[in-house]
Amino acid sequence: MAKKPNQKLKLLFLMRILLEKTDNTHALTLSEISAELAKYDISAERKSLYDDLELLKLYGVNVEVKRDRQVRYYVSSHEFSPAELKLLIDAVQASKAITLKKSNELIRKLEGHGSKYQGAQLHEQVFMENRLKAANEEIFENVEKICDAMSRNKRIRCRYFEWNSRKQRLLRKSGEYYELSPKALNWYDENYYLVAYDSEAQKVKHFRVDKMLEVSVSDLAREGIGSLEDFDMAIYSRQVFGMYGGELCNVRIRCENSLASVVIDRFGQDVTILSNYEDSFEFVAKVMISPTFFSWVMGFGNKMKIISPDYVAHELAKTASEILELYEG
Repeated sequence: MAKKPNQKLKLLFLMRILLEKTDNTHALTLSEISAELAKYDISAERKSLYDDLELLKLYGVNVEVKRDRQVRYYVSSHEFSPAELKLLIDAVQASKAITLKKSNELIRKLEGHGSKYQGAQLHEQVFMENRLKAANEEIFENVEKICDAMSRNKRIRCRYFEWNSRKQRLLRKSGEYYELSPKALNWYDENYYLVAYDSEAQKVKHFRVDKMLEVSVSDLAREGIGSLEDFDMAIYSRQVFGMYGGELCNVRIRCENSLASVVIDRFGQDVTILSNYEDSFEFVAKVMISPTFFSWVMGFGNKMKIISPDYVAHELAKTASEILELYEG
């Protein structure tokens, strides 16, 4: 008798069934496995299933046996644990850079990496309504093109927009294209940014990926980005506040001791502590001077003070005075 067309795919379908329909709390008997295979027009004898299950074990699938009133088989661990999937799904939910449509698509794919029971449980914990989400559906294409350009050491061209008060897209530079040498992609405050050298402005800038339009890879080689081998995105992220560029400067700051955790969380455990006093300490950090850096310092009121350089301290004082005038006027 001729074999059924899907018979050669038996092992693949068996693996799919075990991954989708079993986990630590759900298992299948050999009879149940045979019934599931029959749905794919595949026949399976008990002896052949024993051999197939052993082959899956050799391949690396964590097939285990549960013996109680019946002998049942299950996959004890999937590619991702439920906790890992929950963390990834929460990150997708929280990201403002990913559109609602793409967020739902990604979450469905992530749920599929566990059993159907784990996926259903995770789906119950998905809350997408009323979340702030990007509106630009091009973001995934943008990321692919940027990564392609970096891998080939090429520049990109794109348009860039901001929102106006009428909730309309307003193209920067009157709609002219930017020519950028991409350096890195970076998550910051739930948004996705491109760090790139702007050829026209001749300096490094940051661009929200969800606000980039008509991205294309250029034939021109990247420029003005220094040594890529020496670039450390983790260090760079600690220096930049709110993805605002600015002058890179060593700043000395005095803080109350209660802010020690805040400082270490922001600059890392290798931050340089210069002095420890009874109720305060001083540290130095290399940061980019920007309005968001001043906002960060002022957010702690009189518990944090810039000691040096003097011009940075004076600039913060000027900013604070301008804010005060705004409310006294």
